[in-house]
Amino acid sequence: MSGSPTVDSIFSQRIVVGVGDMAVSSSAHATISTYALGSCVGIVAYSGKFKAGGILHIMLPYAKLSPDRATRHPFVFADTGFYEFLRALGGLGLRLENTKIAIAGGASILSSADIFKIGERNVDAVKVILDEHKIRPVFTDIGGFSNRTLHLNLGTGALDIKLPSELKTVSLA
Repeated sequence: MSGSPTVDSIFSQRIVVGVGDMAVSSSAHATISTYALGSCVGIVAYSGKFKAGGILHIMLPYAKLSPDRATRHPFVFADTGFYEFLRALGGLGLRLENTKIAIAGGASILSSADIFKIGERNVDAVKVILDEHKIRPVFTDIGGFSNRTLHLNLGTGALDIKLPSELKTVSLA
């Protein structure tokens, strides 16, 4: 019947990741989203084998910038956030060897003369951390001057990257 809900639409779930936060799930009916990655960086993890994954939305490069804040909010920082993200993914049964990683964000939103270069510093920190774990992202969409929104469909492994003037879809399956 036209217009009738499908089983997938009835059970679908949107999980929204805020700035300096993360979410993981093993529900094939879930889509994990994070909005408006400007200078922030989104680290996306997905396992097609388990139809599970997550998104980490980091805001700053290193916890040493504010150790007290890092203790209270580890996902704000690339270094502390990534380790906690790995722990959460491990709780779903995911291991790095069966998980694909993508990164997006790190833009210079304010202007090309951004003296703080937060986006660039965030990207550099994420790359260092991934190198330490011998992780090579299967997809990157970093830098530039536009914000990005990410949507990870756990049922299909499709990662949508929305920019103000463009939509990219990448399969992580």
